[in-house]
Amino acid sequence: MERVSGPYPIRGSVSLPESELRWRFSRSSGPGGQHVNTTDTQVEVLFDLAATSALPEVWKERALDRLSGRLADGVLTVRASEHRSQWRNRETAARRLAALLAEATAPPPGPRRATRVPRGVVERRLRDKKRRADVKRGRGRGQGWD
Repeated sequence: MERVSGPYPIRGSVSLPESELRWRFSRSSGPGGQHVNTTDTQVEVLFDLAATSALPEVWKERALDRLSGRLADGVLTVRASEHRSQWRNRETAARRLAALLAEATAPPPGPRRATRVPRGVVERRLRDKKRRADVKRGRGRGQGWD
């Protein structure tokens, strides 16, 4: 069996170390014939986010806060079973975990700067609104409506 191509980059020079990942394998559900009944192709990768030393402390706190709904005792679990190959499911799960951590550790967006709506936009909206009202007002009082 080929080795999983790790470590998986999160952002910048920070990456998921292979040594901190735990793997669990089980049989996938769904169609697959005899193959699905004999091989453990479903993959779960577990990453102890609360105890990791791979992430900077600020990132770790941010990820713990943002992923709190997905954690079980500080451990983040990602499952993959869409491929028939265990190796491909391992790759998918690890890549998905890295993407999830990259999103969770991203800095918060800057504050929104309030801007005024341009005068031309307001005038155009009011002009279109008046035109539409005139069209509607012109209906209903014609022939046969009295």
